[in-house]
Amino acid sequence: MATFNTGHIGLNVTNLQRSKQFYQDVFGFELAGESTEANRTFAFLANDGETVLTLWQQSNGRFPSSTPGLHHLSFAVDHIDKVKQVENKLRQLGAKLYHDGIVPHAEGAQSGGIFFEDPDGIRLEVYAAQGADGQPAPSGEAPTCGFF
Repeated sequence: MATFNTGHIGLNVTNLQRSKQFYQDVFGFELAGESTEANRTFAFLANDGETVLTLWQQSNGRFPSSTPGLHHLSFAVDHIDKVKQVENKLRQLGAKLYHDGIVPHAEGAQSGGIFFEDPDGIRLEVYAAQGADGQPAPSGEAPTCGFF
């Protein structure tokens, strides 16, 4: 049987320029390609030359977290200090943060991070495997990343 790895993530957005700027500011993604052609507006964002995220301007309104589909996107970093840097950037941008900062994934867990929204209400997470202990988990024993 073949091994499957996540390729890239494709998101529908309402305003390509705004979303492109957000993801570049928060994650440091570089622009790998884009189109501004009418009815075919998109951008490819990369990390170290590998496409990670594609943005497609073809939706209206806000992301409906109350319907079946995507729950959230999660990005791992190697150290909790990087999570803190992203949190500071999000606060500068005025992004919606859940749980008011870094929290562990569950009560007593070492791993944890921040949970927030992009400009279209798509829920996101940035976490590290170590360094989030010492804070109470917002959902107790349940996974924090599942309940926000």
